[in-house]
Amino acid sequence: MTGFARELDEAARLARAAGAVLMKVYATDFAVSYKGPNDPVTDADKQANELLVAGLQAAFPADGVVAEESVDNSDALRQGRVWYVDPLDGTSDFVLKNGEFSVMIGLAVNGGARAGVVYRPVGDVLFAGITDREAWVEEAGRRTPLAVSNQANLSSLRLVVSRSHRHALIDDLKTRLGIGRELRHGSVGLKVGLIATQQADLYVDLSEFTKAWDSCGPEAILRGAGGRMTDLAGQPLIYGGPDLHNRKGLVASNGACHDRVIAALAPLARKAGRI
Repeated sequence: MTGFARELDEAARLARAAGAVLMKVYATDFAVSYKGPNDPVTDADKQANELLVAGLQAAFPADGVVAEESVDNSDALRQGRVWYVDPLDGTSDFVLKNGEFSVMIGLAVNGGARAGVVYRPVGDVLFAGITDREAWVEEAGRRTPLAVSNQANLSSLRLVVSRSHRHALIDDLKTRLGIGRELRHGSVGLKVGLIATQQADLYVDLSEFTKAWDSCGPEAILRGAGGRMTDLAGQPLIYGGPDLHNRKGLVASNGACHDRVIAALAPLARKAGRI
């Protein structure tokens, strides 16, 4: 492993510790409240958030930390190194107890995703990666390098979509691209994991609701495995600034199909008001 070794070791340790916190709550009859429509939050989110923020601040005191359940996320305005943290990605799936949730930690440097981990507590699966260098998955004590598929034929792509937030235009997307195979899964990070392990080829989010902590860690992993993540116009994702939303949506792919997908998506992206 070259570069960011300490960062990834620390992020992996913290993600696993947060995962243990999540699993303790997961095993109980926990309460659910809502930050907004279809936006649940639990004590597990808050407890894991506190652990992760404190751990990152202790390990890297000069870095900024921006986390979903934190009140003050002014560190997003910092230059240099900023950590983006989602303590429980897939809260809806956590509530449904289907196992499709994760802890996500990403490090951005000067506005670009550089390193990240995604940890699935159910099954003890850890994805990690360094942008444009390498990515791997650790499962059952074994580390395996990750590499995306090379499928470029649009009609042969395997599309992974949200299990709980399936966009109304997904069927139009499938028709436009000629896609027949659809997988449904929770957590942005775990969807990216499916692409990185060649179980899927493409993920498209036509909404404006994902935020920097949903994409930073997964982007580093996907790009480390040879894939790409951009907005719906094919432009790079920029981390930093007062608006944490990915207002122009997300496209995550194996890279081989990316430019053709972006071109085919343009009418739908305009219809959705994303470009």
